[in-house]
Amino acid sequence: MSSTPFGDAILARSDELARHSDVPLADVPAGAARPLTVTYLTEAHRACAADLAAWMRDDGFDEVGIDAVGNVVGLLRGTDPAEPRLLTGSHYDTVRNAGRYDGRLGIFVAMACVRELARQGRRLPFDLEVVGFAEEEGQRFAATFIGSGALVGGFDPAWLALRDADGITLDEAMRAAGHDPAAVAALRRDPARYRGFIEVHIEQGPVLSRAGLPLGVVTAINGSVRFVGEMHGMACHAGTTPMGQRRDAATGVAELALYVERRASQVPLLVGTVGQMHVPDGSINVVPGRCRFSLDLRAPGDDLRDALVADVLAELAAIAGRRGLTYTLQETMRASAAPSDPVLQRRLERAVAATGTPVLRLPSGAGHDAMKLHEAMPQAMLFMRGDNDGISHNPLEAINAADTQLAVEAFLHFLTQLAEEPTP
Repeated sequence: MSSTPFGDAILARSDELARHSDVPLADVPAGAARPLTVTYLTEAHRACAADLAAWMRDDGFDEVGIDAVGNVVGLLRGTDPAEPRLLTGSHYDTVRNAGRYDGRLGIFVAMACVRELARQGRRLPFDLEVVGFAEEEGQRFAATFIGSGALVGGFDPAWLALRDADGITLDEAMRAAGHDPAAVAALRRDPARYRGFIEVHIEQGPVLSRAGLPLGVVTAINGSVRFVGEMHGMACHAGTTPMGQRRDAATGVAELALYVERRASQVPLLVGTVGQMHVPDGSINVVPGRCRFSLDLRAPGDDLRDALVADVLAELAAIAGRRGLTYTLQETMRASAAPSDPVLQRRLERAVAATGTPVLRLPSGAGHDAMKLHEAMPQAMLFMRGDNDGISHNPLEAINAADTQLAVEAFLHFLTQLAEEPTP
């Protein structure tokens, strides 16, 4: 018998779920791997939901359904209806040309725990609610956290008018999938009925890999602010305009990017990225007159994030002034940091230690469904190491059965703590 039965089963299910993709097989060259892309409410997305629901029924959940936004919800009834529920899960949509484990690991780990409890004939005193969130990535429509947002009352009715690249509105997509937008408001959970939310997720970074550790406990999900902007200078001849007389929009943005790198490096755990730099209608022999750019600034605390933002915006203004440039800037997203609940975090630390693994605490630089649930209830996260130095949002994203086995064992230990031990 395998020494990693939980891990083997999760890897197998991950492979099986990955057969559903928005990329038509006819578009894949002979001998090439089919790219994994599953965006909100496409045919592939609905097929994933159907598989997850079927597997939940097989695993022993008492109730299974797909709700009004496409979340797959499984409920394992506890022995005491008066006990607050535990909520767990993650998302099953993907980015384009994705890996197989981002989000989905958290669903499968929770399902493996339910399957094991059913095998043992064991009931927890509290209900365990597992949700495969329908949308987190914001790939098809200009909205994110549609799945988890609905559970905290964060579904914005204005989103229904959003259109995808084919001109289909969110309202039309939901109705075509058999969902009633008018029913979304009723999905909001009552926080008083829940003891909290736990999300298991691949780290999506190199910290655990480089530390040689399979598991880590998240201390906070970083707060972030995003901007898109455009620097304006003067397009002119690259051969005849002296260097000291140029108003080069692209070098202005380049100087800003170097400042962001320098400023974020000064404080541990801060990160700043200029991920997009584009010269519209650029030419090899023309000094750029325009340059579009993005800013992504993150920190584990809102005060650190806001200080970083203030310094970057001040430097942007100073760069433009020195170089004779102007600019426009639009804030496109602001998310508060989500510190882990101390009690739930300590329980996860004890669960990791129970597997014989040293406890490493780290912040999450990426956003997760847990940051939406944080708006309504206590939350904490368990990270699992990714292979290939933790690369994610990439087909090279990988995990192994041994680490996955430990993640399930840690989560089972966490459930046992909640069932048998007083609050630490």
